[in-house]
Amino acid sequence: LSLYSSPTPETKYVEDPQSQLEEGISRFRHVLEPYTAWWQVEWVSSGSVLSVEVALALGSDFFSEGYEFLQKPPAGFYPRLGVIGFAGIVGLFLARGSKIKKLVYPASLMGIGASLYYPQQAVAVAKVTGTQLYDWSLQGYIAVESLWKDS
Repeated sequence: LSLYSSPTPETKYVEDPQSQLEEGISRFRHVLEPYTAWWQVEWVSSGSVLSVEVALALGSDFFSEGYEFLQKPPAGFYPRLGVIGFAGIVGLFLARGSKIKKLVYPASLMGIGASLYYPQQAVAVAKVTGTQLYDWSLQGYIAVESLWKDS
């Protein structure tokens, strides 16, 4: 053994081949990249910025409350849920062909079914939706008007 020199290493790094599971997870992550990029953006809500951590904490509270609700549901909840879900399945059956129909028919039939069982909540949702649609149309009108005046 020499005291002043070290032997050169004869090892080489060889990467293990990916298993089918690792390849599947890699493809899945690449498919989800556009959607996960959305979560990295900070959300603006009522003038304050919510970070992703706060949003995830709120989501976890929402799901824990939902789990507790499903543990002790009100009387007649599951039959109502079955009717609303069946309306969605009928909507999927009726919406053969177009992708837009596959979005609109089940959502509208489920909305109609839910509004039959929960009319007060349906009125509240309709009011909020109507207000938001009015605001969006007004913003669109202002944008078109400003483009018209500029040209």
